[in-house]
Amino acid sequence: PSLGPQRSVSNSEGDLLFLLDSSGSVSYYEFSKVKEFMWDLLQPFTFGPKDVQTSIIHISTTPTMEFPFDQYLSSGSLQQAIQDTQQLMGDTNTGQALSYAKEKLFSGEAGARPDVPKVLVWVTDGFSTDDISEPMQLLKDMGVTVFIVSTGRGNYLELSAAASQPPEKHLHFVDVDDLPIITKELRDAILDVIQANRLHAVDITSSSFRLTWPKLLSQESDYYTLEYAPIDDLGRKRTKQVPGTHTSLMLSHLAPETTYEVALIPESNVHYFPPQTTRVTTLAEEISPAQVLISESGPRSFHVSWAPTLDSVLSYQILYGPLPGNSVKLLEVDGKHNSTLVDNLTPNTTYLVTVTAVYKSGKEKSLSAKACTQEEGSKVRHLRFEDVGPNSLKASWDSADGKVLGYRVRCRRQTGPSSVISVSPQIHSVLLTDLASGTTNKVCVKPMYKNQAGKGLCRMVYMQPATEAQGYKSRQRA
Repeated sequence: PSLGPQRSVSNSEGDLLFLLDSSGSVSYYEFSKVKEFMWDLLQPFTFGPKDVQTSIIHISTTPTMEFPFDQYLSSGSLQQAIQDTQQLMGDTNTGQALSYAKEKLFSGEAGARPDVPKVLVWVTDGFSTDDISEPMQLLKDMGVTVFIVSTGRGNYLELSAAASQPPEKHLHFVDVDDLPIITKELRDAILDVIQANRLHAVDITSSSFRLTWPKLLSQESDYYTLEYAPIDDLGRKRTKQVPGTHTSLMLSHLAPETTYEVALIPESNVHYFPPQTTRVTTLAEEISPAQVLISESGPRSFHVSWAPTLDSVLSYQILYGPLPGNSVKLLEVDGKHNSTLVDNLTPNTTYLVTVTAVYKSGKEKSLSAKACTQEEGSKVRHLRFEDVGPNSLKASWDSADGKVLGYRVRCRRQTGPSSVISVSPQIHSVLLTDLASGTTNKVCVKPMYKNQAGKGLCRMVYMQPATEAQGYKSRQRA
């Protein structure tokens, strides 16, 4: 349900694009909750060619535009359009949807305006079948501000790199039922980007921020004078002259955790424009590594990733050894990289991994994490389905290798709640019920070991609609 009447937001101008996961990995319930969230987020805005415009791209096998920016320019028509949006199913090709957004949506062809702020809101369950890093960076290079809302577990390192900086302002992890909790915070952050006629800062780090402002000057002789200084030491004021054609400027080499007073003074021979001022506080100095992530674990190898990567780091040292034990090995990694493969390991073993950043100043900072290699051949094979009723399936699989403690079976229904079933290692089949006819459901089976889960196997299964033909029994094909 809607959150009720909201305070109207005017004096805002921007093109706001929603990247909507419409694939088969999202249940009907999750899809409907995300649509409610989108409308609650937009409800207070004023829509029109001089205000806010919005559009939707579906993430599916092929990206699809639900409607262009300039189609719905009133609250009522936009609300109805969002309610009428239908899920497409298919694969989760997010990278293709991002490339489509760059080529089609943020162009005049889809009603986008050339001189207004651009915002992308990507609501995801944390899963994508193709690469997102390159197309997302191309969008950010165009000046698009990227907000990400993950309703699944997701990969923090991948999503924080994809979102605009800093991630604590542009990236949210929240259960789909708790989306209303972040609505106001996300709306206020979007307003910081699209609030018209106002000087403001984006992409704030510990040592820099980008100033943006609406286009005010038009004459070739016009220019801006930009002044900025720490509020506790205004005598250190610095001044820059900016061409009148510019609407943004990056300020760098700033002090961390410092509030700056900024003034933008338009200088015109034709019109008088009052100075615009703002205050911007830089973030605390970043320390690397702040997170260490273990992924892609196999019997004899795993990947180690860390974040953030800073220019002040010369190199990283990765120390790893089995627990318990005193045997330790060392890997050296260039400071520009944030991951490495650790291999030639022993199966079914717990390792202590320590990542140490060696700074150009000579300082060092370390962070440790535990990693577990899998049993040799620890994966489920040959997941099969057999229909046993109009809304039921029997899922069967071949046993995984090694000392399996049990199997975990997850069923994500297109309609209805997801379910998880745990069975003993001797059992290699389960009965799945309450699968609505005409729906596509995702079934995953994972072997469970002493240290961690093994590699799972997932398949999509389609439930044929019921037929009225007598003596006919439908068959499901995955």
